[in-house]
Amino acid sequence: MTDPSYSTLSVAAILKESAERTPDNVALVVGGQELTYAELWSETRSYAGALLGQGVSEADAVAILIPNVADFARAYFAILSIGGIVVPIHALLKADEIEYVLRDSGATMLTCAAPLLAQGAKGAAQAGIPVLSVLAPEPVEGILQLEKLAAEAEPIRTYTPRQPSDTATILYTSGTTGKPKGAMGSHFALVEQTNTLLLTTFDMTAEDTVFGGLPLFHTFGQTCTLNTGLRAGAKIVLLPKFDGDSALRLLIDSGCTIMMGVPTMYIALLEAAKKTAERPKLRYAVSGGASLPLAVIERFRAEFGVEIYEGYGLTETSPVASFNHVGRTPRAGSIGTPIWGVDVEIARAETEDSIELLPIDELGEIVIRGHNLMKGYLNLPEESAKAIVDGWFRTGDLGTKDADGYLWIVDRKKDMILRNGYNVYPREVEEVLVAHPAVSSAAVFGVAHETHGQEIMAAVVLAPGADVDTAALAEYAKEKLAAYKYPRRVEIVETLPLGPSGKVLKRELVAIYEAEGEVAVSSQP
Repeated sequence: MTDPSYSTLSVAAILKESAERTPDNVALVVGGQELTYAELWSETRSYAGALLGQGVSEADAVAILIPNVADFARAYFAILSIGGIVVPIHALLKADEIEYVLRDSGATMLTCAAPLLAQGAKGAAQAGIPVLSVLAPEPVEGILQLEKLAAEAEPIRTYTPRQPSDTATILYTSGTTGKPKGAMGSHFALVEQTNTLLLTTFDMTAEDTVFGGLPLFHTFGQTCTLNTGLRAGAKIVLLPKFDGDSALRLLIDSGCTIMMGVPTMYIALLEAAKKTAERPKLRYAVSGGASLPLAVIERFRAEFGVEIYEGYGLTETSPVASFNHVGRTPRAGSIGTPIWGVDVEIARAETEDSIELLPIDELGEIVIRGHNLMKGYLNLPEESAKAIVDGWFRTGDLGTKDADGYLWIVDRKKDMILRNGYNVYPREVEEVLVAHPAVSSAAVFGVAHETHGQEIMAAVVLAPGADVDTAALAEYAKEKLAAYKYPRRVEIVETLPLGPSGKVLKRELVAIYEAEGEVAVSSQP
């Protein structure tokens, strides 16, 4: 029998403690409206009282379908404060997808923003659970308004303590294969992540103004922007819907000092910067969620005069596992070194039932262990056992680790293309294409081919006003890459399909082009 643990912990302490230490600091800014830490905590306690009044109790899962507005933070910390489990839902999901998350997580209630009720309320009805609305200008029949309930409720005094190992959040992976899986994050992993990021990874203080354009329903925005920003006592300027022009305007007008984004955001900001000479007063920028092309890092440095520090992590690792730590010169193209207390190593990718660590500079699968690991996938013990082997989380990403401890991602294990027996890593080809002045972004993927096994194909988004044809782009790549690596077919597209973290959904591109049949445009070997 194991000894009982008497220690307690709660992610809700992040907001409560900052509200007591810096009550008058501005916590959130949305559309020009400011909310102090004291106000945010007070309103959160009222929301918590309202949820208790609706029958939510300790360890209940409560889903939230809310964009980047103050109500996300109020609902998130209210649920955690009463000992509940937060289940954030991607704001673009349809009713059937919402129903799946609600049923799978065992959510007892959905808190939904009024603009998302069409899909949210339908999904909740299909799952057979009640809905509370926020942001509804008028009452909706059959749906109670959380703000109204909160105004009448008895606020909680403080948060309910939890065991460090208790589940705080269930975050659904974007489902690159099969149905999304619910990764369970503990209070300990989420709190320790914010402490580690503030103490030895980022450079963020109460004097900073942090850009809040990353979706808060996703682990990157939730942990690195919201929780870490509030833990620091910083000001977070939220942007409910991202586009390059409004993001650049917000960065400038709000005096943001720290930018956090995914590669597509940095590409959009570079395009927006062509329309104005004004620039924000950033100290530095952080990128994650997907690999950032070197060409974009260089362009951003030239335009905005700041470094982008790349990091790496996954929903299952809370999320940050490694980072180009602020204060050291970042190594462009590297995902940095492991964060404090976390081990990141390279293991033999072909060995699946055990972890065989590889020497320096050898290519293999990136594996992670440490305080940041999830508890496992909800109700999926077999999937959890496949993902966490010998205490190491298998990421599915291929990479190397150099003699200085810096990690380098080569590609996703499942994205690797096998053409005529040769391994082709799409990221290498994408870096070449994105370096072309006419190209804004590119996705390279393999499609089935009778002769070669797989053929290499690229979908490319052009920079606004660019004029180049596919043959020229294919020739450009051919000149810079070995014969077995260059794309045999290039398609110019308006947009690339993106997941919630900004990753390109290559499976969707494969499905589109494989359905067309023959892909190769040349008979070249």
